[in-house]
Amino acid sequence: MTTEPVLTVTVHGLPAPQGSKSHKGKGRMVESSIHVAPWREAVVWAMRQQIIRQRGWRPLDGAVEASMVFSFVRPKGHYGTGRNARVLKPSAPARPAVMPDLSKLARSTEDAITTAGGYRDDALLVSYRRLEKRYVTDAGSVADVLDVQGAVIRLYRVEPDGEVTP
Repeated sequence: MTTEPVLTVTVHGLPAPQGSKSHKGKGRMVESSIHVAPWREAVVWAMRQQIIRQRGWRPLDGAVEASMVFSFVRPKGHYGTGRNARVLKPSAPARPAVMPDLSKLARSTEDAITTAGGYRDDALLVSYRRLEKRYVTDAGSVADVLDVQGAVIRLYRVEPDGEVTP
């Protein structure tokens, strides 16, 4: 089984979840988070830039496996004060087990990949190789964790026999 992705994209920006929509009257629905549109635009832009580099790219059409690693800045409360302002407190959590929901981050990103032409439809996703939230402080020690907020997205083709190929 080959493990190389057919497309790898780094997106900078605040990852935002696609969650519920609220009804504003007269048939108008609005995303519950104001950060969804900028995040989706950042994913579309980064994905299209990478697709341009892949001469002859056509949206994936068939079973797709994905990897998404979302990187977040730690809250200031995770650090000490004064001369310890750059030192993590012993009580600081190792992982961002807080909002936003990982599945909702994936949903907004999946839709943006469809818009950008990474794959024909997000219904083609059959599995995730990796789906994580991390803090930027893990950059350099954990693969695909950025030193700024954003995400590393990898797409893989899945062969009919279940094997993943480049």
